[in-house]
Amino acid sequence: MHGKVLWIVLLLAFAGHAAPKSHRYDFALGNPYQDQEQPGLGDTDVGINGDNGNGNANLESPAQEQPGLGDTDVAINGDNGNGNVNLEGPAQEQPGLGDTDVAINSDNGNGNASASLEGPAKADFETTSIGNWDLVNQDSGVSAMQINLLPNNKIIAYDTKTYRKSRLLLPPGVTCLSFVDDKTKELINDCWAHSIEYDIQTNNVIPLKMESDPWCSAGGLATDGTLVGTGGFLDGEQTVRSIGACEGCQWQENVNGLKERRWYPTQIILPGGEFLVVGGRRAFSYEFLRLGRTDQKLSFFPFLYETTDLDENNLYPFVHLSTDGNVFVFANNRSVLLDPYANKIVRTFPVLPGGSRNYPASGMSALLPIKLTTDNSTPPAEVIVCGGNQNNAFRLAETKKEFVPALRDCNRIVITDPNPKWETEDMPSRRTMGDLLNLPTGELLFVNGAQRGTAAWWDAEEPNFTPVLYNPDKPQGERFKVMKASQIARMYHSSSALLPDGKIWVGGSNTHQTYVDNDRFPTETRIENFSPSYLDAELDKYRPAIDEAASAKILNYGQEFQTVFSINEVDGELSKSDIKVTIYPPPFTTHGYSMGQRLVILKNLNLNVETPGTYRLFSSAPPSGVIAPPGYYLLFVVHRGVPSKAMWVQIQ
Repeated sequence: MHGKVLWIVLLLAFAGHAAPKSHRYDFALGNPYQDQEQPGLGDTDVGINGDNGNGNANLESPAQEQPGLGDTDVAINGDNGNGNVNLEGPAQEQPGLGDTDVAINSDNGNGNASASLEGPAKADFETTSIGNWDLVNQDSGVSAMQINLLPNNKIIAYDTKTYRKSRLLLPPGVTCLSFVDDKTKELINDCWAHSIEYDIQTNNVIPLKMESDPWCSAGGLATDGTLVGTGGFLDGEQTVRSIGACEGCQWQENVNGLKERRWYPTQIILPGGEFLVVGGRRAFSYEFLRLGRTDQKLSFFPFLYETTDLDENNLYPFVHLSTDGNVFVFANNRSVLLDPYANKIVRTFPVLPGGSRNYPASGMSALLPIKLTTDNSTPPAEVIVCGGNQNNAFRLAETKKEFVPALRDCNRIVITDPNPKWETEDMPSRRTMGDLLNLPTGELLFVNGAQRGTAAWWDAEEPNFTPVLYNPDKPQGERFKVMKASQIARMYHSSSALLPDGKIWVGGSNTHQTYVDNDRFPTETRIENFSPSYLDAELDKYRPAIDEAASAKILNYGQEFQTVFSINEVDGELSKSDIKVTIYPPPFTTHGYSMGQRLVILKNLNLNVETPGTYRLFSSAPPSGVIAPPGYYLLFVVHRGVPSKAMWVQIQ
């Protein structure tokens, strides 16, 4: 390898001093049809171009070990500028060249030093941190039953008009809502806010007015970043509501926007950008939705009727868009793969034993990270379903106030596998009504919930204060890591969201039918941020920082794009295998389920060293909307398990 460096330096000197700089020269060393053996170089072909551009060197061969350099490293500095070096692993055969080709451009200017380094991925950095909690808002005014982060870094949160109360009044001049008191039959004004815009950077709150009742509804971000909500209670059951990611935006509501009444439905975005709204109480159907369209199609879905029971344990069904374009639907303890356009079940999965998983038994589910790091045209899709309770637990809690211990099992299934099977293991603790969030590192986080009972008012005991980190890539027995416990009970009607800085926003919890201050489990309007272990300050020196001005923010399907970032310390040589680019569309979270949630790990093509400590990464955007539906995503650069702050990107 020292011979190669010496040869390149000689070539740089020759290109820089033996030829006029104002012309372009092409040299070929070796027979154009057959490599010539050269002492100290092996099978190597070199091409040189001399001009007024930057000096570039491209070495496309397996790395040779060098003392002090690591797996794959070459550094070239010309007399009048910096050389650019690209090392791309095994060389590809090219006509007229040999097994390895080198291209060098020399000039009198200051070229950018760029080195693309290949090598095996190193292990993630270790940390003993178990996370940290911070109380960031003492009173947000509205209990966060339903939430969604928008591309303007504001969270829209809301609960229900049913309470007729909150801890935040509507702004002066805003007309109050009117309702008839059930007991006195008097007309009463409701001047309380039931929705807020929460600024995650300042922790300030703006009250928002909602006309229809969004209690136990669904939602998600449209392709332009607008939050679109569906369903709810009474006058909200057929409502489609929306609010944009803009300064001063207010709710727009269409009380006849849905074809069918939907209370406790699920909503996801499809590859074409339209929404699919599934189920709801006694709504055994699904329908397509796109704002501004009135020709939505409604389809009967018998599977939802078949999975109901005395406790209605199929509400808020778990719905995930698979990597083959079909839709995975889990209700109660059963699951199918649905082609929603043809209204056809294309696969039935094995029954998951142990109990019920959907509301009100209220387990958790997520799609495990989708990895585009291979050349597979259809990457595997794997679903995880954990916790919940027995199928009669809700009835026992409602009628006898017997709080059955929640389920502890955690189950995975590869839904694209020809012979799918559930793989089961136990969580560190029992959990119902918990949230399950994808994290930028590819891990997942269990947070919130209870250890006994079910969803609904006064139907649970023993809050689960302790988050748990889950690494899906580790073997069974090593996947769970217990984190630091919170001091605030987050049970029924609590919520959480991944923020651009990698923290977890945690709010809500109201086990009552109104706002209650003095109780064992009072109505919660306090907001916390949880910092997972990857935010350990000891890891900050390894943390990437994205240069947003120099990075692509619009990603086109199947196209290459660039992300520029810096790292203070890399602990050895950095290769593109040490870096992951992950993208995440902020989901709509309510009742322990994050709708439309998915984390995609993109394929890296090339990593260039721009200047010491600064890198330019070339990655491939997702191939289609099947893998990543169009819209806004948080893009993270992850260095050996240490994530950057995210940059907003739009995929189209």
